Amino acid sequence: MQSPFRGQQWKMLLVTMFCYLFFYTGRHNFGWAAKGMATSLNVSYSYIGWISFSMLLGYAIGQFINGNLADRLSARVMVTTGAYLSVLTNIAVSYSDSITVIMILWALNGYFQSMAWAPGGKLISNWWNEEELGKAFGFYTMAAGLSSVLTYLLSIVLLQQGMEWRMLFRLPVLFLLVAATIFLIVARDKPSDAGFIDPVKKDGTSEKISWLTRYRVVLSYPHFLLTSFAFGFESMARYGLIFWVPVHYLGKNWKDNPGNLWVTFLLPVGMAAGALSFGMLSDSLFKKNRIHSIRFGMLMSAVMALVVYVLPANNLLLGGFLMLSVGFFVYGPQSCFWPLSPEMLGRDYTGTGIGFMNMFGYVFAALGEPLFGFIIDWVGNTNIIFVFISGICLLSVFMISLAKRSWNAAGRVVSQPETLRS
Repeated sequence: MQSPFRGQQWKMLLVTMFCYLFFYTGRHNFGWAAKGMATSLNVSYSYIGWISFSMLLGYAIGQFINGNLADRLSARVMVTTGAYLSVLTNIAVSYSDSITVIMILWALNGYFQSMAWAPGGKLISNWWNEEELGKAFGFYTMAAGLSSVLTYLLSIVLLQQGMEWRMLFRLPVLFLLVAATIFLIVARDKPSDAGFIDPVKKDGTSEKISWLTRYRVVLSYPHFLLTSFAFGFESMARYGLIFWVPVHYLGKNWKDNPGNLWVTFLLPVGMAAGALSFGMLSDSLFKKNRIHSIRFGMLMSAVMALVVYVLPANNLLLGGFLMLSVGFFVYGPQSCFWPLSPEMLGRDYTGTGIGFMNMFGYVFAALGEPLFGFIIDWVGNTNIIFVFISGICLLSVFMISLAKRSWNAAGRVVSQPETLRS
């Protein structure tokens, strides 16, 4: 018979997943609005790329700040506040006719969106032990992947109904508003808040560690820094697909061939499936060796991206399979990155570590967006993005291999030096 605590464990995981399931309606909608925005406001794809850059940079800065705050403040309050502010910002973007105002608002939206992932990860880490952490983060990452699925689905339906790009910023985020309210009511930051004993014994020092010391601890481990670089390249490849694949297929006269839109829909479906699969595989097949599973996934994603470039895209069945596969392998490894934060740094630094790593991810993704736009404008063919993505995936493989060597040399230590625990 399931114990009351076990039921609460799953309840906290599922409500956090449910809330994050709708977060991408407030930022992955931009790729679908990009073509209409560029035409309506008469701007180039390079400039559209810079708008996307502003959001991703705002998100990266937010991760650096909010990951640390997640170790000190209430995850429940942080996630909900970020959701509400993101909803308001999306609606403001939809009413703007100034490309400069849109860029500023979208940068702010990036910061507000950053208030969810690391705090949510901290909450999950508080409720789940090391033996099942890979599985828990796999489910959490799957929710993020399904959030892309949901956002793609809503955007496709709205476009097929003939709605303009502005509606993509108004309607989907209403789901986020409802989900965040439910999360605020149901979620609890840690077991003791729900009347249980915290499963991880604390030494009483966590709350005494200063915010600066938390960053010093993270920066003191070269293997974690190398892992963050690997994650940065993975995120650059992932966002290159999420943002520019819709642009790629919308540019193919999609109204005469609407099946192209449903090919793109299989990209986030593959991502969601990959997130759950890799989370479980890292615990079972790869024997909790997260780095081996990351390296395998990124190598396969590099191969699949090249296959997408080489093979003709006019076959919907083949195109759908390739989108499913490249999404599966490029996003699956993310669920293996997150457990490395408590494993490499210790649980007291989970939020700071996740935020720091995610900051790398979004700085790299931000730098990639205008570069993707420039390359498309220069070459004149959106298909070139798949070659670029393949190379980025190989860079991730290289960096995670260096991280493995450094971690092994350090003896895979997770306890912090006493000199850093001020």
